[in-house]
Amino acid sequence: MSENKDQKFVYDFTEGNRDLKDLLGGKGANLAEMTNLGLPVPPGFTITTEACKVYLESGSAPAALRDEVSAHLAALESKMGKKLGQSDDPLLVSVRSGAKFSMPGMMDTVLNIGLSDESVTGLASQAGDERFAWDSYRRLIQMFGKTVLGVEGELFEDALDEAKAAKKVTVDTDLDAADLKKLVKVFKKIVAKEAGREFPQDAREQMDLAVEAVFNSWNTDRAKLYRRQERIPSDLGTAVNVCSMVFGNLGPDSGTGVAFTRDPASGHAGVYGDYLQNAQGEDVVAGIRNTVPLADLEAIDKASYDQLMTIMTTLETHYKDLCDIEFTIERGQLWMLQTRVGKRTAGAAFRIATQLVDQGLIDEAEALQRVSGHQLAQLMFPRFDEGAKTTLLGRGIAASPGAAVGKAVFDSYTAVKWSRSGEKVILIRRETNPDDLDGMIASEGILTSRGGKTSHAAVVARGMGKTCVCGAEELDVDTKRRRMTVGETVIEEGDVVSIDGSTGKVYLGEVPVVPSPVVEYFEGRMHAGADDADELVAAVHRIMAYADRVRRLRVRANADNAEDALRARRFGAQGIGLCRTEHMFLGERREMVERLILADTDGERDEALSALLPLQKKDFIELFEAMDGLPVTVRLLDPPLHEFLPDITELSVRVALAESRKDANENDLRLLQAVHKLHEQNPMLGLRGVRLGLVIPGLFAMQVRAIAEAAAERKNAKGDPRVEIMIPLVGTVQELEIVREEADAVIAEVEAATGTTLKLSIGTMIELPRAALTADQIAEAAQFFSFGTNDLTQTVWGFSRDDVEASFFTAYLEKGIFGVSPFETIDKDGVGSLVRHAAKLGRATRPDLKLGVCGEHGGDPESVHFFHEVGLDYVSCSPFRIPVARLEAGRAAAEAAGSDSR
Repeated sequence: MSENKDQKFVYDFTEGNRDLKDLLGGKGANLAEMTNLGLPVPPGFTITTEACKVYLESGSAPAALRDEVSAHLAALESKMGKKLGQSDDPLLVSVRSGAKFSMPGMMDTVLNIGLSDESVTGLASQAGDERFAWDSYRRLIQMFGKTVLGVEGELFEDALDEAKAAKKVTVDTDLDAADLKKLVKVFKKIVAKEAGREFPQDAREQMDLAVEAVFNSWNTDRAKLYRRQERIPSDLGTAVNVCSMVFGNLGPDSGTGVAFTRDPASGHAGVYGDYLQNAQGEDVVAGIRNTVPLADLEAIDKASYDQLMTIMTTLETHYKDLCDIEFTIERGQLWMLQTRVGKRTAGAAFRIATQLVDQGLIDEAEALQRVSGHQLAQLMFPRFDEGAKTTLLGRGIAASPGAAVGKAVFDSYTAVKWSRSGEKVILIRRETNPDDLDGMIASEGILTSRGGKTSHAAVVARGMGKTCVCGAEELDVDTKRRRMTVGETVIEEGDVVSIDGSTGKVYLGEVPVVPSPVVEYFEGRMHAGADDADELVAAVHRIMAYADRVRRLRVRANADNAEDALRARRFGAQGIGLCRTEHMFLGERREMVERLILADTDGERDEALSALLPLQKKDFIELFEAMDGLPVTVRLLDPPLHEFLPDITELSVRVALAESRKDANENDLRLLQAVHKLHEQNPMLGLRGVRLGLVIPGLFAMQVRAIAEAAAERKNAKGDPRVEIMIPLVGTVQELEIVREEADAVIAEVEAATGTTLKLSIGTMIELPRAALTADQIAEAAQFFSFGTNDLTQTVWGFSRDDVEASFFTAYLEKGIFGVSPFETIDKDGVGSLVRHAAKLGRATRPDLKLGVCGEHGGDPESVHFFHEVGLDYVSCSPFRIPVARLEAGRAAAEAAGSDSR
């Protein structure tokens, strides 16, 4: 972006507010908000996301930035009575990232900037604690070396482990000032050797380089991967927060912690978080040292604890949501370092939303916006069978719920490799760090032996909806030998383990799973009661009930038989949007289709069709009974005929072997001839859909007759069949007119024969670009459109789903060409534009034209919002996606109503 001369790139914490997240990032905006609220926030300033964008596009910071930073730094120094870099009483600052959307651990932070060989002694003198000063200095060199200069972090960690081993201690707090002085020398040598330069002694150079490092961290591989995973736009950039340091590593009356105003795993009210005495913030998040529960702070420092509880209540009431808080206590003085709306598990999201309604903090419309279809889908995953025989290995902290089973792997690379080979894996680490992100994504669940609910593993797993157990101290994880030991039990890489993110339990082997209570609720087998599972069901019920009241989009199911239809109805389906009749021709009926294909005469073809008619009719009777009173859209035969015939290679081998034995089967020979005759280079663009009905006389007429007779029989039995006949793959109105004329004639014959008046609608699928572009013409012969977005995506993009997803989609996602697969979420710019255009054209011709969608996009949360926006009447999806579509249809309506009111 071009630089505006009058543009302001730096804001003091006193100048912003929480509504400026686009400019100040989430962290900077919330630091400003807490400052406005009068909470104890260390003074500082924020460099805007606009400055980051200029830097990333031009390769250098805006020309005005240095002077603005200097002015704000001078004001900060005046406020603090200290100067950055002075030797006797130095001002130290942190440089922290802060994008608009939370990206925990993905970008860079450097603490203790301003320390040097000279100022470290001044800090020691002012603090009266030599150990603290040298501990802070070694931390700066370690963080600066890794973050800014690109030195491998394990080199510093190994040196720290060696220092502890030499002293025969296990934790770094047991190292004294003399030990840390030696460690500083070792760290500086590592920097000089690995970075090719000395550690900078100039404090302003440290700060400027750290700011650039934070800017650059926006485009690290892990940050880009996280953004793709969370669908965060790549052009937002990050703000940089420069904050005066407060120290949690000044002794036992100091410490640092992370707190939640409610449990982010369950949503229950209470005191949740982690605290670590004599430590800095990265010690808690990294999980390197095991913390104590936040409740223990009351005994350690009651005054700070009480003040923190008051502030937490203030923040939750102000933000009207679960807040995630970082704080430091410096010799009994509480300081607030960050707050944000906290990430939470799916179950917690539903519970908290309804709790806040009951407290009067939000209304039902806002509660609906606080949950998502993705979260509801997570709640529908299975859980472990409590009655199964298990071998318990240990128990950790239940950080992110779910039941995960997989082979143990001990590094991210192996997790990704095995996952791509189809293996289900559990990533096991002592603690995770941002470099483990790709392995966490690839895994079924994450297990660590260190860290708590606020560790990197826990926070990231909750954000992704991954099962996670942290801080399982009984587990001795040896990543170098690729094994985990629990007592005398050794789990080698490849051994199966099961982890329960709801209880924190870790099991050896595979534990069987049972349906989720939420699925049991949707199927009518569970009701709200008193226990924890019932409480969750009650929350889901309340929000779903509100979503159903406000949504405009109806939700139908893709179902091909009565069993699926009944399940869909239990899940809340308001009809069937797609019944694929080709599924009725599989199994033992395939031979009848072969007879149709092999027919040489009209008589043979009519005989084959006559044999299929009663079977089709029986299927439709069962389906119409299951969906009585609700619409059922039946798609006539769509796939190429070769799909009903044996594989060409297998059949050729069979015929060749038979001929070599001189006992060739006449039927196999005819089948092979038919297979060759029907073979197509691009079958999905060949003889299929409406084209079948036009070139195979009687095929569609037989299906229409079966539908009409089944509807008549159901109606005569006092039923209420509401049937829609859908013609697939129409590209021009003439195709539809010919088929419709034949169908109308068949329906009239059935009405006359049964003495029944049938109101059968006839419409078409819009799944070809030409159909979308000529929708005004097609609407003259169609009573409804159903957008087949799977085929429309294929034909718009010009690729076959069966081929491309395995061949190059991974590369396209990694390179950022796709943010998400266009088969998963509708491509609004391409495919979506055609849907919007066809809907407008169709209704211009026929104002009462019913519009729906029956591709799997109908159950995708983001796509449902798009379909609401363009004015479709319904979406249709697989039965298990129906609750998700119902919820998102409600959210789309509530969001639109909120926008209108604003």
